[in-house]
Amino acid sequence: MQRLLLGTALGAILAAVSVVLWFTIANSRAVTPTPKYSVVEKDGGFELRDYPRLELVCTDMSAADRGMDRAFGRLFRFITGSNATEQKITMTTPVIVEGVRGEKGTMSFIVPEDVAGNAPKPSDPAVGLRTQAGGRFAVLRFKGGRTAEVERKAIGALRSEVAKRKIAIEGEPFFAYYDPPWTPTFLRRNEVIIRVAAETR
Repeated sequence: MQRLLLGTALGAILAAVSVVLWFTIANSRAVTPTPKYSVVEKDGGFELRDYPRLELVCTDMSAADRGMDRAFGRLFRFITGSNATEQKITMTTPVIVEGVRGEKGTMSFIVPEDVAGNAPKPSDPAVGLRTQAGGRFAVLRFKGGRTAEVERKAIGALRSEVAKRKIAIEGEPFFAYYDPPWTPTFLRRNEVIIRVAAETR
């Protein structure tokens, strides 16, 4: 009887894990458009990538962690019809975050290719559209949860990688998050990115 109960419980656990994994994959980068880029150099988790010009829809985040939830909500409402033409726009990955968690910063969604250049005006005055110039970027994948400590360590590791390669950089680093927050940490794709200065391309 104990073996039967143990086998039933184990089966239920495996079934639950399978459902969670399926739901995570079905609602993450596996089925969500991502902007195209070309890899110039790759070394483990470090890459140099060339990106085209991207159109972003963005909003400010408050210093409080809850501000990130509000920021995401404003951007999500924009792509689900809170705009001048009530147009529904495809969700893309990654979500771009400028600024370390817990500090004031900006959150952005990338406008998909079929809408870029013709995106409707946001209805919410706290949401705006802007363009990110194309160019070469240094990118480092990192593991861990989305905490200020993890993000600061990721920035330090990226700066160390570019310094080791004598790559000149410009601007401030930003984060690219590819998965929804319920994705298990070990399955997440997180990146920290910084623009490479023109003279070192």
